[in-house]
Amino acid sequence: MTGESRIADYILSLEPGHGELCDRIEREARRARVPIIRPETGAFLRTMVAITRPRRILEVGTAVGYSALLMAQVMGEQGTITTIESYAPRILKAREHFLQAGLEDRITLIEGDAGKVLWQLSGPYDFIFMDAAKGQYLHWLPRIMELMEEKSVLFSDNVFQDGDVFESRFAVKRRDRTIHGRMREYLYQLKHSPLLETSIVPIGDGVALSVKR
Repeated sequence: MTGESRIADYILSLEPGHGELCDRIEREARRARVPIIRPETGAFLRTMVAITRPRRILEVGTAVGYSALLMAQVMGEQGTITTIESYAPRILKAREHFLQAGLEDRITLIEGDAGKVLWQLSGPYDFIFMDAAKGQYLHWLPRIMELMEEKSVLFSDNVFQDGDVFESRFAVKRRDRTIHGRMREYLYQLKHSPLLETSIVPIGDGVALSVKR
C-alpha cells in the first residue's frame, strides 16, 4: 500500500456519512457504476459550499442527484440549485431522489445538453460545480465565466483524468488525445486568466478551484 493510498484510506475512515438517503444513493450508484463524486472530493465540495454559503448554485452534470443533495445540505436556507443533465434514466432517478429529500422546490433539474442549456440561463451564480463531459469544459468556459460575478466560485472536478493529464500527448491512448489536450488547455486557461484566481488541488481525481476576481 502506497503512502498516498494510506492517507486516503485514513481520511475516508473518518467520514461520518451524509444521512440515510445520501448514503443509500451513494451505495447504489457505486454498485451500478454510476459516475458520482468521489468521497474525499464530496467532503471538499461540501466544505466549500458551507464556507461560501451561496444563494444560487449551478451544477453541470446531475447524474442521479447525489452531489446536488450534498450541496443542498450545507448551502443555507435561502440557497437554490439549478442542475443540468442529458441522460434520461439518470434524470428520472435524480428527480426521485430530490422528491424523497423534500427538495424538489429548491433544486431545479433542467433536461438537455449543457452546451445549449448554459446559453439559456441567466446568471449570476455564486457557485458553479462542473462535473460533466470533461472534453467540453474548455468549450463551456467562456459561457461559465459570463454566468459568474465577482467572488463567484468555480469548482471543476476530475481534472486529472485518472492521471492522463500529467502525461505527454503521445503517452496517452490515441482515442484519448483530444480530451487530454482540451483538459490541459482548460487548466492553462484557468491558471492564466486575469479574471480568475485558481488553485489545482490534488484531491480525488483532481479539483480546479477558481474564484472570479
